[in-house]
Amino acid sequence: MGEEQVLKFGEPDLAALCRIAELAAHEVMAVYAADIASWNKQDSSPLTNADLRSDAVIREGLNQAFPGVFILSEESISGQPSDRDTFFLVDPLDGTKEFIQRNGEFTVNIALIHRGEPVAGVVLAPALGELFFAARGVGAWMKAAGAVTPIRVARNVPGQPLRVIGSRRHGGEALAAWLARLQCEHCFVAAGSSLKFCRLAQGQADIYPRIGPTCQWDTAAGQAVLQEAGGAVLDQDGRPLAYGLLKPVLNPNFVALGDISLSYPPLI
Repeated sequence: MGEEQVLKFGEPDLAALCRIAELAAHEVMAVYAADIASWNKQDSSPLTNADLRSDAVIREGLNQAFPGVFILSEESISGQPSDRDTFFLVDPLDGTKEFIQRNGEFTVNIALIHRGEPVAGVVLAPALGELFFAARGVGAWMKAAGAVTPIRVARNVPGQPLRVIGSRRHGGEALAAWLARLQCEHCFVAAGSSLKFCRLAQGQADIYPRIGPTCQWDTAAGQAVLQEAGGAVLDQDGRPLAYGLLKPVLNPNFVALGDISLSYPPLI
């Protein structure tokens, strides 16, 4: 997939990504309905058969629909990384701990990266029946209960509490210290996996500060959805969070915003 193909990435291509995610979600939910066996990878993060089955379906689907495009997944890679402009970033099961605990807040993530930017993304939460999808110039959408609706971030209303969204498991003292530095009234709500980006894109939250490790495949699809809905994901220097096969897999700390005009304290 070259420059011209990316520029022409439209509704049929986005629909293909959604279909691939839905096929992968079928595999995920088949495991979810049975006894879930898990083991730890070398980095101590959990792995299940759902991760592997989803990854295999996504890789097969992407290879058929977009032949020749490099795929970097949490669970597999197309080959030796190189300085490619265009590639797919995949998390076949984002929120494996949520999956194991059966709280429903896990997702299947597929993103298309071009020149460091996530230009298309699909985030599917199969247990919740929610599908979020977006592509540059096409729009951001949510499908739930058979209905497809456009989504858009909310503008922060002065005087209203700032709605902060974050993880149940990450941040700890650093996040608490950041919240203490906020110069406004706020409320905090927890959400799992890439759903945090999607809640921002829906207008259900205002800001997501992430202080702690994430990987490129954790954030790319959600960032694509949020950006096309009018928001942004910024690193500690205020630049859009960027991606690349030769960049470190671990992201820097970042802030995801619904209203891009929001002011916020530095993360460190």
